[in-house]
Amino acid sequence: MLRSIVRTPYVHSCLNLSHAPRKHVLVNPSAWRTLASSTKIPKLSDADLMRHYAFINNEWVLSHNAEAKFPVYDPATGEEIGQLPEMDIKDTQRAIQAASAAFPLWAQQTGKERHDLLKKWYDAVIAHKDDLATILTWENGKSYTEAKGEITYGASFFEWFAEEAVRAYGKVIPSPMTNQRYLTIKQPVGVVGIITPWNFPTAMITRKVGAALAAGCTVVIKPGAETPYSALALCELAKRVGIPEGVVNVVTTKKHVSDIGNELCTNPLVRKISFTGSTKVGKTLMSQASGTMKKVSLELGGNAPFIVFDDADVDAAVEGAIASKFRGTGQTCICANRIYVQKGIYPLFACRLAEKVGQFKVGHGFDPDTTHGPLIHSNAVEKVKKHLDDATSKGAEILVGGRHLGGNFFEPAVLSEMTSDMLIASEETFGPIAPLFRFSTEDEVLKLANDTPFGLAGYFFSRDIGRIWRVAEKLETGMVGVNTGAISNCYAPFGGVKESGLGREGSCYGLDDYMNIKYINMGGL
Repeated sequence: MLRSIVRTPYVHSCLNLSHAPRKHVLVNPSAWRTLASSTKIPKLSDADLMRHYAFINNEWVLSHNAEAKFPVYDPATGEEIGQLPEMDIKDTQRAIQAASAAFPLWAQQTGKERHDLLKKWYDAVIAHKDDLATILTWENGKSYTEAKGEITYGASFFEWFAEEAVRAYGKVIPSPMTNQRYLTIKQPVGVVGIITPWNFPTAMITRKVGAALAAGCTVVIKPGAETPYSALALCELAKRVGIPEGVVNVVTTKKHVSDIGNELCTNPLVRKISFTGSTKVGKTLMSQASGTMKKVSLELGGNAPFIVFDDADVDAAVEGAIASKFRGTGQTCICANRIYVQKGIYPLFACRLAEKVGQFKVGHGFDPDTTHGPLIHSNAVEKVKKHLDDATSKGAEILVGGRHLGGNFFEPAVLSEMTSDMLIASEETFGPIAPLFRFSTEDEVLKLANDTPFGLAGYFFSRDIGRIWRVAEKLETGMVGVNTGAISNCYAPFGGVKESGLGREGSCYGLDDYMNIKYINMGGL
């Protein structure tokens, strides 16, 4: 197991955190591949879920250039999983045409008919949870336990939006005219271009596609190049349960990501773009989509503050920080990026968090002892290294972890003595580093927390009811976790403010971004 090369962490006294800072080091650089490769990849019970083609109009297809393919790698071992079609603009246009042709009939289906198909899709995902989790762990790297949790979470959006499909209510508006009646109805926007990332390869698709299909839209999906197999497995199940041809389409690419994104944004047959990813790319897509006045939903970057006040339950705050910071090995858009701890409780919190993090086991996701898998690729490792080196060069101290273990494996770390001039204070790390900043007063920490162009999620722990209301209302984020580090579920709206995006996913609001409101004036009465 990879964890056998991780040395026992040294955690400092709760009363004395000072020690000589150190930079990350590479431990046994040649050992990781052998150890990770020795982990056996489980066989799928249903081998047909592993598809090596794109999916257009309910058919498994290659690119128009049949020889064009790209490899997908296991981030734990670097070994090739398989090859998929390298699709381009021409292929994307074919998918858009299929979705456009399917839209009129799909939009005319009743909410109950769409409900029934989405519910069948949900049941199929749950029935194949183990296989879907195996595919997810293999291409993403997260632990198998965490992958199974994502499959269940992802499936919940099919179930939720199946139930919302029959509740797309309009309104009758009181009219000031005796001979007129005003009413509104909701109608699907049309074809939706969906672009998803690699960090939640199932849930990011189901959260968007569930809402789109429930509203009566058809979709063209461009999944992350690192994790396309999870999307294709969902398509196999969609076909089996009877989702009509052309309603769900997937184009795969690694080389032509920008070209395909531009085509989805500029093609007039596409009426909406839904994107999860970086703020930089989101701004580009929004600009491109403006040419045809598309609706856009953008779930972009975060820089989440996590605040622990002196009156907090320390143990609960530690568990909340672990849940928020280290899920997916820190590769989530809502994970705590800046952890602010009030000075009176700082030493105790730092010690207890370091003790917990020191118990993590890094390894291949299929190793049953693994708590945290690899980062997705070498670029992610380099960014974590960069942030860690910058922090330690400016006085930060590593309490536990912080070593590159080889390949894409990086030891989760806790840093103390953080300051606002360090890169972590202003940039999203997207990796397993928990940086601890001291603060003194409520007003001070609110200024620090809000001093960012991003506003996706924020968290804080306190037992003062007055403070809870004040801070929750003053945090400039779209979502706030109070005394919890886990905020995502299908029942609650997901989305940000400022440069973290537009629109909301999930919840009773999630259908709205995929529908237009039509006003009807009935006169001559």
